Formats: sequence, structure tokens, C-alpha cells
Amino acid sequence: QVQLVESGGGLVQSGGSLNLSCKVSGLVFSAGTMNWFRRPPGKERELVASITSAGSTNYLDSVRGRFAISRDNDQSSVFLKMNGLKPEDTADYYCNAHYTGRYTGDYWGQGTQVTVSS
Repeated sequence: QVQLVESGGGLVQSGGSLNLSCKVSGLVFSAGTMNWFRRPPGKERELVASITSAGSTNYLDSVRGRFAISRDNDQSSVFLKMNGLKPEDTADYYCNAHYTGRYTGDYWGQGTQVTVSS
């Protein structure tokens, strides 16, 4: 059974920091590209950060330099360290595991809420 379980969301003041975690089970974690998406209130879902199986990272322009994605294959976990949070970062954040080839598919966590007050 595939499970992605996020944690670490919460309420923080503008300029503050939060660290999100996503624990994955039921998948060959090391083979997948791991992504963090978010859905701000009333807006479409957007890709915030991604990290490939090789460790290459990519970021949404508006978070580059403030957020950092990392992964620990031994722990089957992916992390999103968020610094310098702004009210516009307020959203539900979702962990996604993307696989191609033998394990093709997209797998999602249940989401964790991040609220940044001004």
C-alpha cells in the first residue's frame, strides 16, 4: 500500500520558517522524482519544488532562494525547508512522487496547511 504522509505545516508570521516532511512507504523511493506542490486559496495548484532521483532540483521562481528541497533515500523521505515566508506562500502543500518506466504513476499525500500571517 502506497502512502505519502506530510507533516510540518502550521501558522507562522511573515518572515518566519517552516520545515515540511513527507514520509513515503510502499514505493521504491529512490527511483522517483519527488515534488512539493501547493494550492493557494482560490487558485490553481502549482509546482513549488522538485528533486530527481539523481538529486537535481528545480524551484518555482517565487520561492527560489527561500525554499530548499532535499531527500533522504534511507529514510524514504523528502523535505521542504521554507525560509522568509510571505503571506502569498499561504496554501495547502502536497507531496508528490512521480515515477516513469517500470513504476509509472503519480502518488499524492493528503496535504498539510501552511498559513503565513502578515
